[in-house]
Amino acid sequence: MHFAVEGSFNTPPAFRAARCRCEAQASFLTSLRYSPPENLSKLHCIASESAPSALRRRAASLFLAALAPKASPPDISEDSKAPRLAIFVSGGGSNFRAIHAAVLAGQIAAEVAVVISDVPGCGGWKYAAEHGIATVAYPASSKTVVNGNQTGVSTEELISSLKEHHLVDFVLLAGYLKLIPEELVRVYKRAMLNIHPALLPNFGGRGFYGSKVHTAVIQSGARFSGPTVHFVDEGYDTGPILAQAVVPVSPTDSPVKLAAKVLKEEHKLYPHAVSALVDGRITWRADGVPVLWTAS
Repeated sequence: MHFAVEGSFNTPPAFRAARCRCEAQASFLTSLRYSPPENLSKLHCIASESAPSALRRRAASLFLAALAPKASPPDISEDSKAPRLAIFVSGGGSNFRAIHAAVLAGQIAAEVAVVISDVPGCGGWKYAAEHGIATVAYPASSKTVVNGNQTGVSTEELISSLKEHHLVDFVLLAGYLKLIPEELVRVYKRAMLNIHPALLPNFGGRGFYGSKVHTAVIQSGARFSGPTVHFVDEGYDTGPILAQAVVPVSPTDSPVKLAAKVLKEEHKLYPHAVSALVDGRITWRADGVPVLWTAS
């Protein structure tokens, strides 16, 4: 907010002081993202004194909003250290690519530190290698044997690698088809997301992945589908839902057509949710439901 005053030459001292005070108040109100408690006294003063009416109304609105008995956005503080992400993939990794593109574009304030896969050599693994991103094979299986050597790591080794070597802050599952072990879930409680290609809690759980999900949606007669981003717990697709997007299901849709519509929304929804996670724009209701706050 800016106040332009005509005739700035030979302005009376009292008028200059009043103008400076108004500009300082306007700057203070404009700088507020939210209304944290430490600002209440200053807001009350501006709302009560002889400031311009627009400033008084704005200050009064923020003051009352801060006192209202409802969920409040998080207090975001600046941090010079970019959060570090670990992304789990099992296939082509299109959601991983969408997230990485958003990171490179500055839409997600983080960096991709490492990619984990149960299928070394899959599309997501190759993309990571091409972009200089570290890779780890997990869990150890016949798929992780390379030239006769077992390259896969144990759960304990994986946790150590994520926490101590790669310094990972958040974990993202992007088409990873294995169940995450309880030990890793506990380490990254409320810091691990997954995306599912249907509107949970429907069409989720063990065995619901890829074209199987879209076939089930079409066969059910559902008129809408779409991706769900949720926090990861110990089960398949059972963690708290964070965000969803909706697409219509046409009576003539095939699983391939529906998958394409849902995937398009996945590539928008997942980066949006990840951005909120790393920014600290997610709070939790008393009943355990996460709330995503949109950046102003």
